[in-house]
Amino acid sequence: MNLGRSGTAHSRSRRLFIVLVVTAGVLALSANSFASVTIARTKVSRDPYKNTSSNHKTEVEPDTFSWGSTIVAVFQTGRFYDGGSSNIGWATSTDNGATWTHGFMPKTTVYANPPGPWDRISDPAIAYDPKHDVWLAEGLTLTGTTGEDVIVNRSTDGGLTWQNPVTAAHNPGSFFDKSWIACDTWTSSPNYGNCYVEWDDAGGGGDVMMVRSTDGGLTWTAATVSGAFGLGGQPLAQPNGAVIVPFLTFGGSIQALVSTDGGKTYTTHSVANVTDHGVAGGLRAVYPLPSAEVDAAGKIYVVWPDCRFRSGCSSNDIVMSTSTNGTNWSSVVRIPIDSTGSGRDHFIPGIGVDRTRSGNSAHLALTYYFYPNANCSESTCQLEVGYVSSTDGGANWTNPVTLAGAMKLTALPDTSLGRMVGDYISTSILGNGNADTVFANAPRGTCVLGDVKACHENMVAPTGGLPVLAGTNSVGRVAIPGIRSDHQTTGLPLPI
Repeated sequence: MNLGRSGTAHSRSRRLFIVLVVTAGVLALSANSFASVTIARTKVSRDPYKNTSSNHKTEVEPDTFSWGSTIVAVFQTGRFYDGGSSNIGWATSTDNGATWTHGFMPKTTVYANPPGPWDRISDPAIAYDPKHDVWLAEGLTLTGTTGEDVIVNRSTDGGLTWQNPVTAAHNPGSFFDKSWIACDTWTSSPNYGNCYVEWDDAGGGGDVMMVRSTDGGLTWTAATVSGAFGLGGQPLAQPNGAVIVPFLTFGGSIQALVSTDGGKTYTTHSVANVTDHGVAGGLRAVYPLPSAEVDAAGKIYVVWPDCRFRSGCSSNDIVMSTSTNGTNWSSVVRIPIDSTGSGRDHFIPGIGVDRTRSGNSAHLALTYYFYPNANCSESTCQLEVGYVSSTDGGANWTNPVTLAGAMKLTALPDTSLGRMVGDYISTSILGNGNADTVFANAPRGTCVLGDVKACHENMVAPTGGLPVLAGTNSVGRVAIPGIRSDHQTTGLPLPI
């Protein structure tokens, strides 16, 4: 595989200055109390593809990572109904989210420029390796509708151009799903500069698999079978070099892999059971996948949607558990976005943690999707994007701010698991202390497969990021006894 800069011509980008000024509601703890704030948003990318087998114009499932004043986002562009997309898009800001440059990965799918060998690509994630000064964008490629490879595009100029991909994992005839990437960014770590890719192999019964690189993503080890089974793992490196990988099991719980030898071997530990409400309206949010980050002392924060604090499992909160070592985990607490009687449903969370702070002064930021009314249908559900933050390690949180909405579900691309904004979202803390996120926004239209003018779902970011503020809303600690999930995910298609 050519590791040179031949992808640069494709990666010529254009700087977007499309700023949308919107009025967003600040949802107080009182269900009917609203205040107004003004949020400036920048459209950071749009789908350029026209193949009739995909939904266009659609962009879904973003991940972000920040380092200093640079933040890079990757996302699916041109979503297929039955898995994957036409290509992976990227958007990069080098000025703390004020302005953005964007483009699309080279040599990935047959639709890329220059074209690659794969039919589709899915599950993008982004990482930065400061030891080798390289950005790594990971994607799971599909042959037909089957994932058999995990590839990595590298950028050595700050995320502004991207090289042709390196194959990190390959297993013909298998069924890869839900890949992720992270690097050890800690100079104190004995494994500083190691990068880790995780995925699950449904062809092997859902084995959680790991590979690692020690040379900036140029080469990757043979796959390590972790001995665990599940999906949606998110590897994290601690300052002591340990690797922690929270993931969702097929049995309805969150577990964590732990490696203390630089990713060579792993043990499995329980985090918590998941009790979740089935999201209404046919939205693709059926798997309560975790989102995880780490602070300066190595404390791991894991969040996911859960209904254990709401009577009758009537809707989801975003809940959190923490650990300093990946083996022992705190009791689950409720992030107090609104009251448990609000009737709102919260899901698809993305947690961001400041890597320069820890303990009682740790700064946390959370982006999530929500319905103002959990009891809705495809024709009545209103999908919105919310944001809260904490400056005391997650003990207290701000009132929520609405970043986007309300979106009609029919404006989103349809998939085998429902209308889609993504199986995950992400939040990153910038070098100036603000948080930023990139999310799918579909303000209008009725999305129809094959109609390149029907959909209007683009990647959007709050211009210049969002402040991370101190809050006064304390976490909830007392769950309702006997609450059970009101739906099941067994027998559903995998979220590729």
